[in-house]
Amino acid sequence: MTCYDRRDLGLLLLRLGTGGVLAAHGTQKLFGWFGGHGLEGTGQFMESVGFAPGRASATAAGLAEAGGGTLLALGLATPAAGAAAAGAMAGAAAVHMPNGFFAQSGGYEYAATLGLNAAGLAVTGPGRLSLDHALGHVFDQGWMVPVALGVTAAVTAVVVGARNRRVRQKTVGEQEVLFED
Repeated sequence: MTCYDRRDLGLLLLRLGTGGVLAAHGTQKLFGWFGGHGLEGTGQFMESVGFAPGRASATAAGLAEAGGGTLLALGLATPAAGAAAAGAMAGAAAVHMPNGFFAQSGGYEYAATLGLNAAGLAVTGPGRLSLDHALGHVFDQGWMVPVALGVTAAVTAVVVGARNRRVRQKTVGEQEVLFED
């Protein structure tokens, strides 16, 4: 007989809360649900904040959030799900970074919290109240954690780095126009 303890319940609550919020955010981007703007509107926004091409960036962010969030909530493929969601939140944090830390000022507090929760779940695992546990941890092997987080960190660094270069180039270009006038 399997006995669940408070850690299993705590992980379930973290997975459901973090995963549910991420899934909702992702469906805003992908489908326009919950007051979102769908791929078209989100793609235009992504382009305006330096992620290019915008529609592809919106699709990637939406899939990482909706897919990663849903998988986290279910406790399935937890290392990959948590890593994908954490990568998406790192991209969101980069956009909010100039506004400081606190969300009330438009800062990166919220994105960082979701990303750290997702990464923490990827490392810790889903607990016994999960599909990973029910399936014998086929998609939740120890070696998957550093691989998923490492690959996601590398891809995120490239994407956010390219975005930051575009933003800097745009800022320099706008300053040159001001000096010419």
